[in-house]
Amino acid sequence: MATRTHPADTAPPAEVLLEFPDNFLLIDLCGEYDRNLTAIESRLGVQILRRGNQLVIMGEDDVRAEAADALRGLYARLEAGKTLETGDIDRELRMGRSEAGTGPQSGDQMDLIPATRVEIKTRKKLVEPRTDAQKAYVKSLFANELAFGIGPAGTGKTYLAVAVGVNMFINGHVDRIILSRPAVEAGEKLGYLPGDMKDKVDPYMQPLYDALNDFLPGKQAAKLIEEKRIEIAPLAFMRGRTLANAFVVLDEAQNATTMQMKMFLTRLGEGSRMVVTGDRTQIDLPRGVPSGLRDAERLLNSIPSISFNYFTSKDVVRHPLVAAIIEAYEADDPAT
Repeated sequence: MATRTHPADTAPPAEVLLEFPDNFLLIDLCGEYDRNLTAIESRLGVQILRRGNQLVIMGEDDVRAEAADALRGLYARLEAGKTLETGDIDRELRMGRSEAGTGPQSGDQMDLIPATRVEIKTRKKLVEPRTDAQKAYVKSLFANELAFGIGPAGTGKTYLAVAVGVNMFINGHVDRIILSRPAVEAGEKLGYLPGDMKDKVDPYMQPLYDALNDFLPGKQAAKLIEEKRIEIAPLAFMRGRTLANAFVVLDEAQNATTMQMKMFLTRLGEGSRMVVTGDRTQIDLPRGVPSGLRDAERLLNSIPSISFNYFTSKDVVRHPLVAAIIEAYEADDPAT
């Protein structure tokens, strides 16, 4: 692939010309009805024209260069035999310049260095962090026995934690996965739920099931749950247990009380890793009941072997409106 810029005489060049040798990969790069090019144009404010096996980028100097880097990175991804989805474009636009090359894809993630691309291999898909904060978070999950992920909704805290758990499980680093969250209603009184205990708690656990099913085939996930090699249970069910050789995730930790948080953290056993995720702006505990997540931050942040990773609205990877909504609420909150 070659890059050529028009020589500058009296004014800066107005366009960048990229040539791509493989027309079939170029088709995938452009996407159906050029939707991938349209996404880049919309994000960066450039214009991209296709001429045979060439793409012409027009716009301001800095955004032209950014678009060119993104297109080169996406094309290299296709050359490596990977697929190209909307999320990959978002990731490349956010992180493309800060990454050089492709990192390990399995248990070797423990040895990742900052310059490499972080990838999490699961049974169904390859998961890649889409922001620098996500990248640092994933690396800390592999490097630390206890890690916290704190930030607003939509930043991938739980999703990435479950992906790392599945990766470590299928590579034999842990014997089981345990996913938990407090069974706290989000500002509504739902009353008594029908059915047995599983029927009553499953609605609270559904986000964990959703994340798990993204990484494991449905039948395999069901079999592992039946064999208790994957457990999805309310936080209250953790009392009295010692969790050895397990990857343990506590989701929605802002809704754990101080005593519940202490109980959970002291379940850590030999060969296990724990991840605690939460959003301090979405506490649903009764008025006057302190959040165990806040207390854990205050009490544990000086312990070197425990990592705290923080996300902001800039790390939201859901619909762009989600980031705008979070920023609007943060601006209106005097506590922030």
